Amino acid sequence: MEFKLKDQEYIELMKLLKFMGLTDTGGESKLSIDNGEVKINGEVDLRRRRKCRLGDKIEFAGETIHIVDET
Repeated sequence: MEFKLKDQEYIELMKLLKFMGLTDTGGESKLSIDNGEVKINGEVDLRRRRKCRLGDKIEFAGETIHIVDET
């Protein structure tokens, strides 16, 4: 699955998980990140507000999100 950055430099990790429908609430996103369930570019990242930028690959709950340009 892809997330297209539109007129923005980044999206925060917890917001991305919720926006993509992988979690139902921001609280659920925070808990999943705190529990080490999310990988960024192949490594566990515990920063809730981690800035996901163009080219990043986020893995969570069997899904992979690629951050791409809007073009």
